Amino acid sequence: MRKVTSRWVAHKLSDEQKQQRLRVCRQNLAKIQTGKWRLSDVITGDETWIYHRQIGRKSSNATWISENEPPRAIVRRNRSELKILFSLFFKSNGPVLIHKVDKGKTIDHNYYIENCLKPVINEIRKQEKSSRTKCIKSLHDNGRPHIHRDVIDYLTEEGIEIIRHPLYSPDLAPCDFWLNDYIKINLADLVSQVNLDVISLTKKTKNR
Repeated sequence: MRKVTSRWVAHKLSDEQKQQRLRVCRQNLAKIQTGKWRLSDVITGDETWIYHRQIGRKSSNATWISENEPPRAIVRRNRSELKILFSLFFKSNGPVLIHKVDKGKTIDHNYYIENCLKPVINEIRKQEKSSRTKCIKSLHDNGRPHIHRDVIDYLTEEGIEIIRHPLYSPDLAPCDFWLNDYIKINLADLVSQVNLDVISLTKKTKNR
C-alpha cells in the first residue's frame, strides 16, 4: 500500500465522449501519416492569463533542506495580483501572433475575429508571400468564441480548414498542454518588471 495524490481532470468524460475523442484523434493522425495534412500547415492558438509574479508548479518549487530546516513557503496568488490576458498563435516554425488584450476587454467572437484571426491570416499571407490560405488548418479548443458560427463562417470563407477538437480535451490543444506552461515557467525572471509585454513573450516563445 502507498499513498498517492489524486489526479486532477477538467471533466469526467462519458464512454461516448471517450470514443469520440479516440475516433477524432485517429482520423487527424491518419491525415498526417498519409500526407493529406502537413504539420507545417497547422496553426494553433488560445488565450491565457499571465501573472507578473510567477510561482511555478509544485514540482518546480521542490528544494533540498537539512533535517531541522523548515520548508520554503510559497505565497499563493490572489485574484487582485497583476496579470495580462494574451492570445497566442503559433505554427511548427514559431509564433505567428502574440496579441496582448487591452485591460478591461473580454474576448468574444467578434473580438476573436477582428483582433486575432484577421491578423493571423494576414501574417500567414506575409510569411507565405502569397494570398493563399487553402492549405492552412486551424486547431483551437472548444471555447465559446472559437466555435461561434461567425468564426466558423469566417474561417470557411478564407479557405481555412478547421481541425475537429473533441469535447473537454484541453490536453489535445498544444497551447494548453505545452506552450502556455512553457512560457510561464520561463518568465520567472520577469517577476519584478511591471511591463510584461509582447516582446518578452515573443522571445520566450521563439526559444522554445
